[in-house]
Amino acid sequence: MSQKVLLNSKEVSITLHRLACQLIENHDDFTDTVLIGIQPRGKFLANRLAKMLKEDYKIKNVEIGHLDITFFRDDFRRGEKPLEANTTEIDFIVENKNVVFIDDVLYTGRSIRSALTAIQSFGRPNNIELLTLIDRRFSRHLPIQPNYKGRQVDAIDDQKVKVNWVENEGEDAVYLINK
Repeated sequence: MSQKVLLNSKEVSITLHRLACQLIENHDDFTDTVLIGIQPRGKFLANRLAKMLKEDYKIKNVEIGHLDITFFRDDFRRGEKPLEANTTEIDFIVENKNVVFIDDVLYTGRSIRSALTAIQSFGRPNNIELLTLIDRRFSRHLPIQPNYKGRQVDAIDDQKVKVNWVENEGEDAVYLINK
C-alpha cells in the first residue's frame, strides 16, 4: 500500500481560507445561512470553517450543526456489520434558510443524497449548497456536484482519498492511497 500527499498542512490551510472567502462572497454576513457538517468526517471541516469565519473574518452570525445520515443511507442494512450512528447536533430550524452542506470528500454522491433526505426533519430550506474539500469527480453514482470545492482529484476506484485533521489524526493533510 502506497500513499501520495495531495495537500500538506500549509496547502490545507490556504484551501480552507479560500473556501471561507467564497462562502463570504455568496452569503455576506450569514444572517440567512447555516453550515451543516455531514457526520462523521464533514464535522471537522465544518467546525474549522466556522471557527475561521468567526475568528479570522469576524462573521458574527455563523450557525453550525452536524447531521448524522446513517439511517437515511440507501446501503443501510446491506452490509455484514451493523452501522454505528453518530449524533445529529442541530439546535435551529432550517426553514427558509440557506443551508451549506459540508463534507470532506465527495465520492459517489450517496452521502449527499442521504443528507438531502435527513435535513427535511429540520424544516424546508430556501436553498441547499455543497462544499467539499476534495471532489473525486470520476466516481459519481448520482448527479451531484459541489458548489465549492477545495481540490478536484482524479482517482480510480481502487484508490482511496484520506483526509486527516489535527483534531482527529494529529495532522492536517490529504493523501491518495493505492491499495
